[in-house]
Order: sequence, then C-alpha cells, then structure tokens
Amino acid sequence: MVLKQIELQNFRLHKNTTLNFSDRLNLIVGGNGQGKTTILEAIYYLCTTKNLNLSSESDVVLFGEQNFDVKGKFTDLTTNNTRIYFDLQRNKKSFFLNEKIISNTSEVIGKFPVVTLIQSDHAITLGSPADRRRFVDSVISQASHTYLDILIEYNKILRQRSSLLWRIKETGDKGLFNQLEAWTESLITAGTEIIKQRIRFINEFNDYLVQANSQIIEDKEFPKIIYSTFAEVEEDEAAEKFRQELEENREEELRRAINLVGPHRDEFIFFINDLELKRFGSQGQHKTFQIALRFAQFFFIKDKIGRTPIFLMDDIFGELDSYRANKISEHIAAIGQTFITMTDLTRTEELNLNKGHKLIKVENGTTTYIQ
Repeated sequence: MVLKQIELQNFRLHKNTTLNFSDRLNLIVGGNGQGKTTILEAIYYLCTTKNLNLSSESDVVLFGEQNFDVKGKFTDLTTNNTRIYFDLQRNKKSFFLNEKIISNTSEVIGKFPVVTLIQSDHAITLGSPADRRRFVDSVISQASHTYLDILIEYNKILRQRSSLLWRIKETGDKGLFNQLEAWTESLITAGTEIIKQRIRFINEFNDYLVQANSQIIEDKEFPKIIYSTFAEVEEDEAAEKFRQELEENREEELRRAINLVGPHRDEFIFFINDLELKRFGSQGQHKTFQIALRFAQFFFIKDKIGRTPIFLMDDIFGELDSYRANKISEHIAAIGQTFITMTDLTRTEELNLNKGHKLIKVENGTTTYIQ
C-alpha cells in the first residue's frame, strides 16, 4: 500500500499544503515547531481516524479557523480517496472513504495499515501496563478485525458491568444480582476470547521480535515478551480460570464497585537476556527494544494481511548512536513506503538517498521539495 498524495487545510501550522510522495522513502526536514511532525500526524489520521499524539481535534485546528480538512489518495490493487474533516463549532469529526461517510470508524482500522516509531514510544517499555496493552491491542486489531470487534464489545461490557456494580453498592438492591450474573457471563465469553488471541499473538510475535532485534544489534541481545494474565494460564484453561478468579473476587468487586478481573488488567512483561527490561534495562536497551517492537509489528502485520503498512518515524535518528542508526538505515529499503522526520540534514548520508526518494523541507507550515 502506498500513500500517493495528501492535502492539508487549516491543520496546525499548515494553511494549505499539498504533497506528492515517493513510493519508498520520504524524508521530511525542519526545525522544531515548524510543522514536519504534523505531516505524519495527518497521515496517521487518514489511516486510523485517530490523532497520533492523543491530542483533541480542537487543538489541531489552525488558530483563527473553524475546521480542518485532510485528504489522501492511497493506491494498492485499487485507489482509495480518504478524507477527515473536523468542524470546531460542532465539535464533530467526519471520515469519508471514496466520498462516502463512514459512520463506524472501526471499519477503517486495518484497511490502511500503519506503523509508527515516535518519541512517545518510551511509554511502551517504561510506562504503565495500560501502555503495553494499548500497543498489543493496536497490533492485533490492525491484523484482525475480529479481535477489534471483540475488544470493542468487551469494553462495552466492562462499562455496563461497572455501572451495575455501582448501582448495587449504592442501593443494596439484591434484585440486581441476576443482571450482574448475565453481564458476568458476557464478560467471561468476550474476555476469554481476548486472552486466547493474546496468547496466540505473543507466541507468534516473539519470533518477529527476535528477528527485528537481530537486525539492529546482530544477536548481541535476546528479547522476549511474556503475557501475564490472572496467573500462568494455558489457552484451553482461560474460561475456567476467568470464572474462578471472578468468584474469588466477587465480594471485593461489590465492595469497591469496579471490575477487578479480566484482560483489561493484564500485563505484558519485556525481557532482555532473561532480565526484566523495565527493572534492569539501560536507556539504550529501552530504545532498541522500542525500535525492535515497531519493526516486528511491521512485518507481523504485513504477513497477516498481505499488504505493506506505511511506516512513520518521527525524529528517531537524533536519539541513536551511529551504529544503531546505520543498522536501521540498512533495512529501510526493505520496508516499503517510509516517512522519516529530521531536524537537519547532517545525518541524511546514513539513509542512502537516491533519485527515487523525496526530500521535503518544512518551515513554518510551508513545504518545499529539495529532491
């Protein structure tokens, strides 16, 4: 899959920007705060309908304007025209595919696969369990719409069950227990399927992670992910164990009026050479692990859906030593269409630029082609 063109109107600093892209490497150069990362943000919007940095849509509208409008043209076996429009006054975001509005934006996830390597990736290895669950769920969801649908349903069940627990706590109405049991069964059904798919995913994804890591540091370190749910549980035991844990925590859930058991509380633990990364890893090991995760994600999704994701890399070379930067650069040519931002041109020699690549300069929301 390739993004051929993008148009930005009133999108952060970009008043009116149109760009045509290379099918391979697109290098976007500019100082801090000039609008280079905004281009990646716009691409991510078109691929997922969501903001790359979890900002609200109102923050993205150019100061003094009442809307933003982003359009893109993707080519694969067919051509797809996408558009995302946000009306500030109505606080409403709309996504269009080939001029037809898409009411259920989850339909877009996975249709235009995208992988990002950005500054906030440090949260995946250094942040909370929720950050790691978010990473894993995003990878599986792009590769499997079935998983995404189950995850959405599970989160709805969590909200309903949480509301019911709160009503029971507030009113003491034992007549609500039958409703609670019904929602508990729904929670077990959806939650068990999530656990099973996560187990399968981690078993397979670890191979991709080892391969990606070896390309960066040549087998000097061996990464691994362990999935921690309830306790150590096999796939065929998930439903039984889930029900058992819920029974053991029933009184505590009623007392606190929250969902205490389920895949929404799971953890993914990262290891380097059998040492837990979060506890013992150096800053360099964390960064390398984050990069390996994203390369592994790229090839996993590519293999699963048979289409090549777009790869977005935001100013990562400034944080890497020359060795790791060179190792990554060697593999960029093998990963399809790539967008890389840099603050200056001093390290472009590491990227082996050729005539098939695009070099774009961004200054205060204005873009010019250098190459």
